[in-house]
Amino acid sequence: MTGSGPRAAALAVALAGAAAFAQGGDTFGFMPPGGRTILAERLGGDDPALLARTAGREADADAWTAWARSRAPDIEDVAARTFAAYAELNFPVGTDVLERLADSGDPALLPPDGKDLAVAQCQFCHSMFTGYLTHDRDVEGWKSTFKAPFHLEIPMTETERATFATYSALNMPMKVGDVPPELRF
Repeated sequence: MTGSGPRAAALAVALAGAAAFAQGGDTFGFMPPGGRTILAERLGGDDPALLARTAGREADADAWTAWARSRAPDIEDVAARTFAAYAELNFPVGTDVLERLADSGDPALLPPDGKDLAVAQCQFCHSMFTGYLTHDRDVEGWKSTFKAPFHLEIPMTETERATFATYSALNMPMKVGDVPPELRF
């Protein structure tokens, strides 16, 4: 039996995305970066010792925002706040992760950020475009999506749900023109 409609289209996008990732492509590179990526690419994540020290700190979002601006004075406001929300929710990480970070400097050891979670969890059931990218909600609005019966089964911790919600509130909705045409359905 062949599928049709939105579910089949979402499955096609999911499979295409998985294939692109397997080949090293970034199907979702058009989306704003999440906190982990901002740390790795803009805030000194190429220094293993700094990465470990950063992931070992605890601070509130205001302190993390100030820290981000001190590291990258030209950082955009939304990027600084996206990183800060991620760091407030996910840092400090455990000692075992800190030790491996200090040795390898691999940001993939850090918890997933909001973009990572959206790509991993949303696209398998519905279109990233109509089901996610075009929605304008605050943090509580995004958190409320997890109350729907079909979202209760998504395998995410409460911290991951909060990470997704804060990223989404800061970075969505996207403009139609910023989304590749093949993902606009």
